[in-house]
Amino acid sequence: MRFGNLQAVHLLWAAAVTAVFYILAFKAGKKALRRFADAGLLNDLTMGLSLTRQYLKAALIAAAIILCVTALMRPQWGFHLEEVKRRVSDILIAIDTSKSMLATDVKPNRLQRSKFAVNDLIKKLRGDRVGLIGFAGKAFLFSPLTVDYNGFMLALNDLSVNSIPVGGTDIASAIDEAISIYKDNPSKDKSLILITDGEDLAGNALAAAERAKTAGMKIYTVGIGTPEGELIQVADEKGSSQFLKDSEGNMIKSRLDEGTLEKIALTTGGSYVRAGSAELGLGLIYDEQLSHADKKEMDEKMERRYNERFQYPLALALIFIMIEALLPERKRTR
Repeated sequence: MRFGNLQAVHLLWAAAVTAVFYILAFKAGKKALRRFADAGLLNDLTMGLSLTRQYLKAALIAAAIILCVTALMRPQWGFHLEEVKRRVSDILIAIDTSKSMLATDVKPNRLQRSKFAVNDLIKKLRGDRVGLIGFAGKAFLFSPLTVDYNGFMLALNDLSVNSIPVGGTDIASAIDEAISIYKDNPSKDKSLILITDGEDLAGNALAAAERAKTAGMKIYTVGIGTPEGELIQVADEKGSSQFLKDSEGNMIKSRLDEGTLEKIALTTGGSYVRAGSAELGLGLIYDEQLSHADKKEMDEKMERRYNERFQYPLALALIFIMIEALLPERKRTR
């Protein structure tokens, strides 16, 4: 036997409260009777009452409550096989891994915060396929579209600013990589979540967005960072932190470019979200957009369905309540 709602076991305190209530009520009733009459007269007045039946009525109510809680816990035993058709979405996630993602205007840094948010998004998925693209000066597929979330998380955890051998930021390469992956995909809704600070050093992002629109792909952009920007700290060969400098020796400050990301989303019919300090906005994108997308039907699958047996303790609880209501407190007299 198993339970479909084991959390309801916490409601057993209701039975304990009922038992305490009856005990206190019996004591209060006796105390009130003692104030009403002396001991000799009290015995004559209560001679017809059955203390045993009063206890039995209280026990029936407590047992009925326990049985109702058991019914809420949904006891299950026995099972049958049922044919289930799953409808799922395909979601590609592209994460910027350029050195600008090491900026700490979003704690602990932009890249780590992005990975935390994707991890939270994966927990919301129910059978949807998800894939991972990392990009800097070039884009690479790190995880193909899959329902193996553990495998996806291994690829996500390994993603770093050293994952892409080509430096810079080429947003267009990430978009083109997604177009290539979706090329033979029959789904009407092709989705790409693009997480970046928006600094497109290659400058071809809007042209790539037009190609994505033609391919029927929607891009949901997530801007991470602040418009004020932050200096970029990198580790040197000795492992100590130092600020990244340009060829002229000036320290580089990375700023969020919202304009580019908004245009990419607008071009493809997607939406733009600016990451906050606590929320990156991936949950909002999934709840309001991706969860309502045109899901494609996966293969049929036989799944085990356990038989619900809550009706048995519920019926027994109703019988106990009826017995308690019909059971008199007075003894039978000839």
